[in-house]
Amino acid sequence: MRPICLSLFLALSSLAIALTNSLASGHDKSATRFVYTDAQGKVQSVKVISSFTGKSKFPFSSVSRARTGHLDPGLLRAATIADERANAHSKSRCWRYVKEALLAAGVVSSYPKTEYARQAGDELVHSFGFTRLSVRDPYQAPVGSVLVYGSGRAAGHVEIRTPTGFVSDFRTPTPSRRPLIGVFAKLGR
Repeated sequence: MRPICLSLFLALSSLAIALTNSLASGHDKSATRFVYTDAQGKVQSVKVISSFTGKSKFPFSSVSRARTGHLDPGLLRAATIADERANAHSKSRCWRYVKEALLAAGVVSSYPKTEYARQAGDELVHSFGFTRLSVRDPYQAPVGSVLVYGSGRAAGHVEIRTPTGFVSDFRTPTPSRRPLIGVFAKLGR
């Protein structure tokens, strides 16, 4: 009985390996495409981007001037940078990712020192020339503005407004459910 089970196991294993290799051979046709299986089980592929051209991936030209106002153009670059670096899900590093995006875009002259996200607004105003806007609805925040959330002694949350939603260490089409402390932006140079 054991030799039959062993030979059946070996035969099935060989078949599984052969099937896996034949399926995988269709995936490695190009190193310039990323191949994945979507939620419906369909094989999809997308072009791999190996460098940033400097052009915004957001359709800022279609965003009305009223929505962006007279904001520092670096805030739009910060939104693009943050979106490019964002993860699919939170890594609990929102303020770190926003700090790095603001610094990379040249909006802030040095790396912000505050530890908690809820402290971001005060530091941006006092150390980097940001202004607290009178906006109370996150959906009405100008593209590129920094939204700061917090309650009590919790660390809080911070994100940047994009034309398609909000981004920090992850991107989402909806704002945080935490209480909004304020919306902050740096006015044009």
